[in-house]
Amino acid sequence: MLLYYITDRTAFPGGEHTRRIRLLDKIAEAATQGINYIQLREKDLPTRDLEQLAREAISILHELRTENRELKTALLINSRTDVAIATAANGVHLRSSDISPQQLRAAWNRSCGAGALARELQPQNPLIAVSCHSPQEVAQAASNQATFTVFAPVFEKKDAQRAGLDALSQACRAPIPVLALGGINLENGRSCLQAGAAGIAAIRLFQENDVATIVRQLRRLTA
Repeated sequence: MLLYYITDRTAFPGGEHTRRIRLLDKIAEAATQGINYIQLREKDLPTRDLEQLAREAISILHELRTENRELKTALLINSRTDVAIATAANGVHLRSSDISPQQLRAAWNRSCGAGALARELQPQNPLIAVSCHSPQEVAQAASNQATFTVFAPVFEKKDAQRAGLDALSQACRAPIPVLALGGINLENGRSCLQAGAAGIAAIRLFQENDVATIVRQLRRLTA
């Protein structure tokens, strides 16, 4: 089962400095507990602040990997290909209205060819996740060579109609992993996996709870 933590520092109490510290602590906690992917989704931040936050998160992940080579958590930047390239993140999470995965790969490859240092620091094959809201969008993302898709909202999302398990099941027929998002919890997570989802994506489920407990309980769903 693939697990995808989507960040939202604004949900933490306190001022901006406190929220950033809490978020970085949560990123470290998620990586330590084996979360596969983390999406830095701080859409309101100016570019410079987002880059700084991404660099701090990447530094934490690098330090954790140095201590434990088995940790493989990858960091993706929401929508901002430029920030992902500048910070040597593992990839990008594309919204349905963003550039295509092919365009992203072209920009990434141009950056990697900019010099020996760039080739050394930059991942050569970026992870590309795509937000999808219908089985047709998932199929299109697969044909566009996305790494995986996040299908939402399965159960709930503010101001959006739920897609439901039948649509999720249809989406999961695509030849790439499909992660379920939108109102996922420990009670309904099993039904998403039974519908064919390769994993679970969530904000609140990971951010508002002890990650170790959530990961352990989620992985029991496949036992």
